[in-house]
Amino acid sequence: MEINQEIVIHIDEEQTIVELSDKMQAYDSEIYLKKMYRGVLHEINLKSLLGLITIHLGNGDEVLIRVVGHDADLALQAVVDYLT
Repeated sequence: MEINQEIVIHIDEEQTIVELSDKMQAYDSEIYLKKMYRGVLHEINLKSLLGLITIHLGNGDEVLIRVVGHDADLALQAVVDYLT
């Protein structure tokens, strides 16, 4: 199963990319985030801390979440809950 959803980032100052990456490890699905950064469309794996560091997420960013796997619906909901 593959699910895509566009969201606008809205996170609190206390939330960290390390915490996000850790939360995503619980899912078997592959979880990707697409974002335009410096004029280039980047797609990173949300389970990758290095990917999260390089994409520079911030409030107001419009991103596309793409989740592929048998637990995609649960993984997508976890991402949306964390990032919005």
